[in-house]
Amino acid sequence: MKQRTPLVIFAAVVAAIPFIPGMPPFWIVLLNNIGLAALVAMGLVLLTGVGGLTSFGQAAFCGFGAYTTAVLTTAYGFSPWLTLPLSLVVSGIAAVLLGIVTVRLSGHYLPLGTIAWGIGLFYLFSKLEFLGRNDGISGIPPLSIGSFRMLDPGTIYFAIWIAVLVSALLTMNLLDSRTGRAIRALRRGHIAGEAFGVQTPRAKLLVFVYAAVLAGLSGWLYAHFQRAANPTPFGAHAGIEYLFIAVVGGAGYVWGAVLGAGIVVILKEILQSYLPYIFGGQSQLETIVFGILLVVLLQLAPTGVWPWLMSRLPIQPGRRKPDASLPLAKPVREQPSSAVLLQIEKARKQFGGVIAVNDVSFDVQAREIVALIGPNGAGKSTTFNLITGVLTTTGGTISVLGHKVDNAPPQEVVKLGVARTFQHVKLVPDMTVLENVAIGAHLRGSAGAISSMVRLDRADEAKLLAEAARQIERVGLGDQIDQLAGSLSLGQQRIVEIARALCVDPLLLLLDEPAAGLRHMEKQRLAALLRQLRDGGMSVLLVEHDMGFVMDLADRVVVLDFGTKIAEGTPDAIKTNPDVIKAYLGATA
Repeated sequence: MKQRTPLVIFAAVVAAIPFIPGMPPFWIVLLNNIGLAALVAMGLVLLTGVGGLTSFGQAAFCGFGAYTTAVLTTAYGFSPWLTLPLSLVVSGIAAVLLGIVTVRLSGHYLPLGTIAWGIGLFYLFSKLEFLGRNDGISGIPPLSIGSFRMLDPGTIYFAIWIAVLVSALLTMNLLDSRTGRAIRALRRGHIAGEAFGVQTPRAKLLVFVYAAVLAGLSGWLYAHFQRAANPTPFGAHAGIEYLFIAVVGGAGYVWGAVLGAGIVVILKEILQSYLPYIFGGQSQLETIVFGILLVVLLQLAPTGVWPWLMSRLPIQPGRRKPDASLPLAKPVREQPSSAVLLQIEKARKQFGGVIAVNDVSFDVQAREIVALIGPNGAGKSTTFNLITGVLTTTGGTISVLGHKVDNAPPQEVVKLGVARTFQHVKLVPDMTVLENVAIGAHLRGSAGAISSMVRLDRADEAKLLAEAARQIERVGLGDQIDQLAGSLSLGQQRIVEIARALCVDPLLLLLDEPAAGLRHMEKQRLAALLRQLRDGGMSVLLVEHDMGFVMDLADRVVVLDFGTKIAEGTPDAIKTNPDVIKAYLGATA
């Protein structure tokens, strides 16, 4: 309920504004423009701030929504309300077609791609005859309910802001869900999310389409507010401005979209109204001053104005506590029919002329802790990546429970019961420990995006969070459950990664340098946990440089050097192996 309090307060304020005595009509027009911009920026919050996909082309999707209703109402006599779902569908279909290509891009190619099709669609709108070319379409009928027609800004005001409030509610619900966590994980790269079953292309396309639909809704409202549609508001300049709005307000915050829209729209209006008087009618001066002011604003609040304001409030929003009594069903997977969980036969990985893994063979049995050791650059982490599907093998075979996985994607490997941590910690720093760990239970939930938005996923969500809380308690970080992951020490972050991997309920746990950054007593607690997991039926394959930790813990040790296996055996045998002493342990061993 606490999370919904700002929405209730905001709705009450918005509803009261038009009834303020002496309210100038121009201010209502300004608020309508803020609401229309906020809808587009809200989609960019999800797309860019949360999903990490930068888009400069959202104005084009506004054009799809506006032109769809303009054509259908003026040329074919459709009711404006009937064109609403059609406008959203057209915007969504356009987003699917463009997104299939766009979301595959990365780095600077992604924003450049959105600029390219944004400019292309702007010129398309201005050249098509049935869209009125550069003149556009006029005479669009107003929205109406019965005999009540929304002819003036004060009447359509409520339609615009109801759309903003409903969209904000749906967006917050989506972010506060299994699907939302998967989207938020995208910003830190795809490898960690895919290791726990997140379908990265699907998640990227989902957020791309969602942002486009919100932009289409804004365009639909704009067409009936202005009663006309032409290409000018849907060009690249407008697309850049929408992204500015999201960044100024706070690119990762839903309410930041509304605040950013208010700041940018009002600032533009003030500059356009008063600068000509101050500087004697100099043209385009407002654009220069506007840019300078935005840069100054971002210097003062680099993460956006909304989080800057929230950090200064004396009361921080509370978080719900997971109900630890809610059991999460065990994942449905094949149980081992033999003692061998993992079988690696002559695995090879070659990068050009560099052989990172050279015909390595070993296995991991049930209820066994196996250590993979060797000097830096020996191929240990590459071997982990081959097992978990991050990399494909150049040769040889890798099998889990008898299933070949040497060329399987990570999402399929984790379904077999293989979970992992990473050499370089891959947590989302601005998500809590609980939220990060819950990503590990992604495949154990079933609720989708639509059910999340309308809050039908609460039972499923409660079980996922309860499982995450149990694993956090299991690894001894219960006191940090509501802390942001980025605020923890490196050693604690590694323990959080272990808790996230345990949420998979794995048969085989792969740990890449889990003791790095831990103090002595923390290492002892970790060793005790791993022994407990082994005794409970789980197998562990770990990479570690702390030889005291490895030799006291492992049942077997496999040694790599320059990608080649040079020894395998019990810890006592490895300690006295001359090849291992020469290559890794050192003569004093």
